[in-house]
Amino acid sequence: MQAESIPVIDIGRLRHADTLAALDRACRDWGFFQIINHGIPEATIAAIFEQTHAFFAQPLDVKRQITRTRENPWGFYDRELTKNVVDLKQVYDFGPGHGTAIRPQWPAGLPAFRGAVQNYYWYCQQLAYRLLAAVSTNFGMSPGFLSRGFGPGHTSFLRLNYYPVALTPPSSNACRLGVGQHTDAGALTLLLQDDQPGLEVLRNNQWHLVTPRRDAIVVNIGDIVQIWSNDTYAAAVHRVIASATQPRFSIPFFLNPEYRTDYAPVPSMLSDDRPARYRAINWGEFRRRRADGDYADYGTEVQIEHYRISA
Repeated sequence: MQAESIPVIDIGRLRHADTLAALDRACRDWGFFQIINHGIPEATIAAIFEQTHAFFAQPLDVKRQITRTRENPWGFYDRELTKNVVDLKQVYDFGPGHGTAIRPQWPAGLPAFRGAVQNYYWYCQQLAYRLLAAVSTNFGMSPGFLSRGFGPGHTSFLRLNYYPVALTPPSSNACRLGVGQHTDAGALTLLLQDDQPGLEVLRNNQWHLVTPRRDAIVVNIGDIVQIWSNDTYAAAVHRVIASATQPRFSIPFFLNPEYRTDYAPVPSMLSDDRPARYRAINWGEFRRRRADGDYADYGTEVQIEHYRISA
């Protein structure tokens, strides 16, 4: 493990040229960075952590009363797959309702849970839009160009993660994974993590630990940004190592577009020497196929490489 660590960016003046340049370098070099002065109140963060601990402390049969399904992705789940391998974790997912089948599910015995989740979700959504505008500016487009697919019908969601203590300690030749290596399917991920380390990002064929900071939110770009950038920015491969001694809690927010959104390399990232490397992808189709690989072993988990244009 190298001592090199991911960049830390002060976004107190996000539109300033120096901040935009730092963001561009982080996206090009890492695809991962931490942000400080992000604007989410400390009380909001404390409340979501308190309710996360309270939720996962419940008996398993109570949590399973609001189990998510293939038809409704919002709720509790403890059998999720990454690349068809079961993760060592439990999750609770919250997102907007769509029609009659897709709707949030709330635990009956935690009266403060709903408000804490909805409040933190709102702050993450606003922060993600600010970062998306900065990425759009760095692409040479207008600040609002990339946000066109993120209207009222967007499919962004908040996840509460609980990683229990690994039953067997990792050996020198293998490690027990809370989440196997992967990239995120959407545009941006904003991650709040507790003091227990475990998140690692792959860079130059080396795994780098993302050291927790109480004052920071971890941000990584997803597959959609990689496609928009025509491979100028790469969605970083990352994983979570399960601890043999301490449980771990983290809270990611995934910024995802409307199901009807089609995305492809943006015009400013194309040239005669660098033509489009991907055909257009429909988010609804991609998300459905990716979710089938997460929820259960319904087949090969789709990746953006399936949409790459041959040279």
